[in-house]
Amino acid sequence: MLKAVLIDSSAVARGLLNTVLIDGGYDVVGQAHTCLAGNVLLIKHHPQIICISRDCIEADEASVHAMRKDWPKAMLFMVSSEFDQATIQKGHAMGFNGYIVKPFNAGTVLKTIRNTVIAAVKRQQKAQAGTQGDGPAEGSDEV
Repeated sequence: MLKAVLIDSSAVARGLLNTVLIDGGYDVVGQAHTCLAGNVLLIKHHPQIICISRDCIEADEASVHAMRKDWPKAMLFMVSSEFDQATIQKGHAMGFNGYIVKPFNAGTVLKTIRNTVIAAVKRQQKAQAGTQGDGPAEGSDEV
């Protein structure tokens, strides 16, 4: 079971997302109202999924950068009621793996997370297959 930490200044939003994830088979190991408090939960629980609201990100970008640096294998999801192109580009630059739209639609949230997890596993498998070659790659100059 994948572990998740939720970071959102809204207790209502945290509660709703918590319910969606638990009903979807995820283990929500902690909730925080700021990125700084969320970092403490990351150290304690080592989650694979971190959901952070856009307002928390904007309030403390340094903590989000620290999360990405300290937890490179964790999947980061930005949570917001609105996404424009600039926000999505900034999210990609900050290392976010996916986006969850408020208000939450349980099926969409779970599908977004599942698809992101599957894509990450496929990338990892592809990278491992590429490093486990028995000899020179086809078309290479190695002998």
